Amino acid sequence: MSLFFLHKTLNKQKKIIFGLMIFFFMVEVSAKGISQQEEEDNESLEEMFIEGDIAISKWFDNIAEKIDLFITRKKITRRKNETNVKLSNGTYYDKISGLSNSPSIAVNLRLPNVEDYWNLKFTSVDETKDKGVRKTQLRKGPQERNLGATVGLFQQLDDVNVTFQPRIELRDPLSVGHSLNLESVAEFKTYRVNPRLEFYANPDKGTGIFHALNYHFRLSKIYSFNIIYEGEYEDKKHLYSVTNGISLGQAVTKKGSLSYGFYLGSINRPNYRLDSCTLAITWGHVIYNKILDYSITPQLNFEAVNNFTGIPGISVNISLNF
Repeated sequence: MSLFFLHKTLNKQKKIIFGLMIFFFMVEVSAKGISQQEEEDNESLEEMFIEGDIAISKWFDNIAEKIDLFITRKKITRRKNETNVKLSNGTYYDKISGLSNSPSIAVNLRLPNVEDYWNLKFTSVDETKDKGVRKTQLRKGPQERNLGATVGLFQQLDDVNVTFQPRIELRDPLSVGHSLNLESVAEFKTYRVNPRLEFYANPDKGTGIFHALNYHFRLSKIYSFNIIYEGEYEDKKHLYSVTNGISLGQAVTKKGSLSYGFYLGSINRPNYRLDSCTLAITWGHVIYNKILDYSITPQLNFEAVNNFTGIPGISVNISLNF
């Protein structure tokens, strides 16, 4: 009777979160408790999955190489073709916005013989719009999906990676955006510093600047510590938003890790003030290296628009790479 009563009292939203947690828990438990015969079957299925992924990857590489040689008419470099396709799906839920789902596909078409530093992408997601931890790890809703093409020019200037990416989005009316990104990584004995500066222009945000200065400290083989400082100014809205945060990373297994984070968000409208606080825990698991991985991020958000009342939420992201 108590289980029946519990089932009746759980509302629809809580059932969704609870169901997701139980699903992934049962997957982990069942993986440990299978018999020897089931283990052999599982290994066979695993081999078939990996071999299938490799076969599809080679097919994409072959198509890319034919396009590359068709344009140049001859092979002028031995550099490996790094064409890849990424299928991903994000599921998001919080108490206010409800449940949403966002599948996407990104094609990274590399043409090494055309030019060593040119990169052409056809994708339904504009990756230049996803900047900072709040729009990636702490995302609370689906990405914008606008089919388009991005041409990128990459250049290494000493220790600085310079990327210039014009993008054409296939919508009515046709829109064009630009992004100039400068990024570097400085390695020291016990920590790493990652500064980044990006200038962009697109029809949605207008012109803007994104800047970040993040620190990564290696505490041990298991633990790491991160200090996050990121800011973005959007000229069209005259909006300046800043994210300050800390996170503790923990390697649980060779392929699984946990991240415990605390983040503060500030904006300049109507005056510069604290706008949000977020507590989040992320479980990331690489099932097959460079092929299949997923992450689960339960979070608790305190926002000024909700009088800093705690709003629970969760996001689940799965990625398949070819």
